[in-house]
Amino acid sequence: MRSRRLRAHGTRLRCAAVVVAAGMIMAACGSGAESAEGLSDAIGTTSDINPQDRDALREGGNLRLAITSYPANWNTLSNDGNEGDIGEIAWAMMPRAFMVDAAGELTVNTDYFSSVELTGTDPMRVTYTVNPDAVWSDGSPITWEDIAAQANALSGRDKAYLIAISNGFEFVESVERGVDDRQAVLTFSTPYADWRGQFAGNSMLYPKSVTSTPESFNTGLLDAPGLTAGPFLITATDRAQGRITLGRNPNWWGETPVLDTITYSALDSSSWVQALQNNEIDLVRLNTIDEVKTVRGTEGLVVRRAPGNRWRHITFNGAPGSILADEGVRVAISKAIDRQGIVTAMQNGLVENPRPLNNHIFLQGQQGYQDNSLGFDPEAAARELDALGWVRNGDIREKDGRELVIRDVMYNDPTWVQIAQIIQQNLAAIGVGLTIDTKPAAGFFTDVIQPGDFDAAQFIFQGDPFPLSSIRQIYYYDPDDLQANFGRIGSPELNALIERTLTELDPAEVLELANEVDRKVFEEGHSLPLMQSDGSVGARTTLANIGSPGLASYDYTKIGFLK
Repeated sequence: MRSRRLRAHGTRLRCAAVVVAAGMIMAACGSGAESAEGLSDAIGTTSDINPQDRDALREGGNLRLAITSYPANWNTLSNDGNEGDIGEIAWAMMPRAFMVDAAGELTVNTDYFSSVELTGTDPMRVTYTVNPDAVWSDGSPITWEDIAAQANALSGRDKAYLIAISNGFEFVESVERGVDDRQAVLTFSTPYADWRGQFAGNSMLYPKSVTSTPESFNTGLLDAPGLTAGPFLITATDRAQGRITLGRNPNWWGETPVLDTITYSALDSSSWVQALQNNEIDLVRLNTIDEVKTVRGTEGLVVRRAPGNRWRHITFNGAPGSILADEGVRVAISKAIDRQGIVTAMQNGLVENPRPLNNHIFLQGQQGYQDNSLGFDPEAAARELDALGWVRNGDIREKDGRELVIRDVMYNDPTWVQIAQIIQQNLAAIGVGLTIDTKPAAGFFTDVIQPGDFDAAQFIFQGDPFPLSSIRQIYYYDPDDLQANFGRIGSPELNALIERTLTELDPAEVLELANEVDRKVFEEGHSLPLMQSDGSVGARTTLANIGSPGLASYDYTKIGFLK
């Protein structure tokens, strides 16, 4: 859900594709040996969640977690709600079709679906059979009508729906009732490669009461999540205090959760580690070697780590009138940014071999990942800006009386500021100015990113096992349906390539096409990947079945504390 299928201040759900962890300015210092030893850089292979059988856990308890701000919209399918904090709360409450293990392998989530099957190829058909016991939190059954309403809402046919991602539903021609109300048959107008991710990963099934009209979809969940269908449901909220409490769902038909409650508290990310030390929070993401050392040096705490699925990047604003409206300028800026220098400064000691993320679609270690980047070449960047008429006048280049100064917008977090300061130095070397413009967590996407109030923006996308679903969401350009293309950058050629990729079913061919998309995204100067998270979290030693999951999904009924 914007790291999209990022992913409220700095993580965006990348729904095939967001919270920014704290970091001190001095975090780049220190030897890495004690932290990085034995850590694999490849995602998709490991998970570190302290797995324990239920009989080893004490019954009940309250799990305390941190978020950065109170949700602006509980509908994660909407543009306002497509954020990592909200998604992570919703995972304990909403249906998803598949469970995912650390290697990215899928199994049908039988709590919600008896089966999910490809039942036709010409035309393509997918049949969802709902678990006959599955009900919404008011006791009403989950039916084919819920699936049909969501498919229609996300299809993009009605632009009144402010969707975050179409997720392949633009290719769904019809949704029909199957053998009974508990079965839905989706018929596609053209094949869709990532069909398994339509109700999985960061995409969840919502009730028809949310998705049946644009009004209910866009604004119906502004204050509360409405109907849910998980082992937990909302039992209390306090917007003023920034606190949300989940309790056991009395209508839950599956295994009884170990925990009694889960409490989320909105805290500035710079205070997360201290809150963990003070026994106010039970698990937090870590972002620097200093935080890792702090947790390791605190009795009762442990660092858990599997390669992360969140990745930092810069989105450029190519809208008409923007200082970066010219593709050539964006590309030159990209070449002038030393991404290896950034990742070395930020991840020294956190991973064995710090290196930048060189792909917009696949994470390091995922099948299909390859380096399609343009490379670090400040001399070429300077020549290209010269050729475009941006002439250096002292420290800053000018053209037609306008200075080449970029306003870089980000959540007010020390790690983001440190990254921006490195970029600032990189660009100064070629005569480009950069202004660091920090914003508060509340309203960061709704008030700043979505309206395009930036020249460059830094936030996090969150990957999952369905990387193709985010290609259209982020890189397809339709001025009437932006989804997560906040920089308003694209081309008919890229759009056509994206369509071709999403409708290709041959596994080898689709990987090749996806990398063609990635190369084109680099060449258009759409955005610039920086680094993949190392996945470090700090946790209580007694906490089990939760931690650093990699690509794996949590089973919220099994999370708890050791006896």
